[in-house]
Amino acid sequence: MALIAQTHLQYIIEIAVILQLAVIFILNLAPLGLNLIMLVAMIVALGFALMFGVDALFLFIPGFSHSEFTHPYGPLALLAVVTIMAAIPIMKKSGINTRSLEIYMWGIIIFITIAGGLMHRSFLLLWIFGLFIGFFIISKSFRQKSVFTVKRVAMVVIIALAGFGILELLSRILDMSILSPLLRLSRIQNYATASLDMVIRNTTLTGHQLGACYWGDACMGGSDGYISLPIALITLFGLPFPLFYGLLVTKKDVIDYMLPGIFGVAFDFGYIFLVFLLVWFVLVMYLGFRMLRSYRSRRENGDKSCLGREALLIGSLTAFIAQGTMGLFLMNRSMNGTALLTFLLLSALVGGHVVLIKKK
Repeated sequence: MALIAQTHLQYIIEIAVILQLAVIFILNLAPLGLNLIMLVAMIVALGFALMFGVDALFLFIPGFSHSEFTHPYGPLALLAVVTIMAAIPIMKKSGINTRSLEIYMWGIIIFITIAGGLMHRSFLLLWIFGLFIGFFIISKSFRQKSVFTVKRVAMVVIIALAGFGILELLSRILDMSILSPLLRLSRIQNYATASLDMVIRNTTLTGHQLGACYWGDACMGGSDGYISLPIALITLFGLPFPLFYGLLVTKKDVIDYMLPGIFGVAFDFGYIFLVFLLVWFVLVMYLGFRMLRSYRSRRENGDKSCLGREALLIGSLTAFIAQGTMGLFLMNRSMNGTALLTFLLLSALVGGHVVLIKKK
């Protein structure tokens, strides 16, 4: 009975531990050669591109509802694309012609940028930010000339602003408010202050004041469901946790939609766990960069046994940093529900590289 989670927080920690152990075994037992990593990344990237494309198409077809796949699966698409980006320099140094692969990669990037941007502006920020991080890490890992120049940065900013402008124009021409970036900003302007005031006034070291959450007298003072794993993963085991289910999902938007993750985590789990989460976030990044230096050293010394692991780590670390930054400091929804499970998986994929079993 002691191993059965009693709260949302305990369940999240248990799933995180299980994922970490599973990833460690997979990374050490599976033959993670560069060819296999590249093949899987190409398939995954294409799969998510099609998923996002169909979801975006449903925005324009009457009678069909969209599923907003970009929030939970956007970081995984970023993982796949950056893994391909990281594998290309390795293949070039081996004398392999990567022209067709680069065309494939840029095609996927452009398609996901358009489809994902139509679905969510927050995803577009995560996607562009993640690609910048990926280019930066790759340039440092392979000692390449920096891709960041004033001209390129300015060009990306201009393209991003133009993209937001086009979306706003489309929303007005087609009378589809869901496409409007300004609508999102106006909602934050109108409601975020009240949400922030509620969080600051009621948050404690271990959660929030009793009665401060939506559940009223049934409020537990912490782990009340504002931050949780996917509902299906909770109901699968019949766990008696408070859930914002069905129409009640809109009730947690006061935090999930309006505030950055640091406020959501603090409100539902307390300031102590927020500090732990931030330390853990920084620690995972530190371990990831440390392992990248180790892989680079081995590669430059002629050891080719970790090329696939290196490409995978670059992709995982990039996606982890991008999602963590966006979720913690921009929008709670980017790392809640299924997106939280994605975040835990990315953390495990980065941390799993620390344990490397030597094979005879």
